[in-house]
Amino acid sequence: MDDVLEKLKQGARHFKNDVYAKNVETYRKAASTPQQPHSLVVTCADSRVDVETLTNAQPGDIFVSRNIGNMVPTFSRMPGGVTAVIEYAVTALKVRHVVVCGHTDCGAMKALLNPQSTAQMPTVQSWLSSGISSLRVAETLHEFDKRDLLTVLTEQNVLMQIAHLKTHPSVAGALAKRELTISGWVYDIGAGEVRVAADGSDHFEAVR
Repeated sequence: MDDVLEKLKQGARHFKNDVYAKNVETYRKAASTPQQPHSLVVTCADSRVDVETLTNAQPGDIFVSRNIGNMVPTFSRMPGGVTAVIEYAVTALKVRHVVVCGHTDCGAMKALLNPQSTAQMPTVQSWLSSGISSLRVAETLHEFDKRDLLTVLTEQNVLMQIAHLKTHPSVAGALAKRELTISGWVYDIGAGEVRVAADGSDHFEAVR
């Protein structure tokens, strides 16, 4: 394991000596002023999804919540990490936009299609229950959609999580006051492409 730690330390050294050194003022400003992110991005914990690079974001631009399958559980009185992030981002930080971002080759979506793959991970299975409705919709649409089921499910899961997002009081209130907008994204890792569905649309269009 020491070689893994050393690789991480080498990365930290590179950041300090190269990335930070070239952007000192940006980081000093970020450290000395309260954060004011313009967006909240709820995305997958998949290690291949690099939100900051994908959006060309600077420190302080976006508030990020990552979890398996980019799930947004429907609002309840039971506290949860994603719920707390949403409430804080919308109420305290006053973000103006929320993105729910899925991606190609998502292990969580594959697990929804093959529940036995997570049989030894009951916590993961429980967490993925937020995607069951997405699966049912995808299976229904797949009867008329020539694309593979995984692709359809990935898109439908993003749209379903947006629907869940709107059950959160902070989001509902901000939407009613026209202080917040929402979009759904699917990031194609291999193609380096992002497809976006604006709120109210179920069609994902490539960003050109």
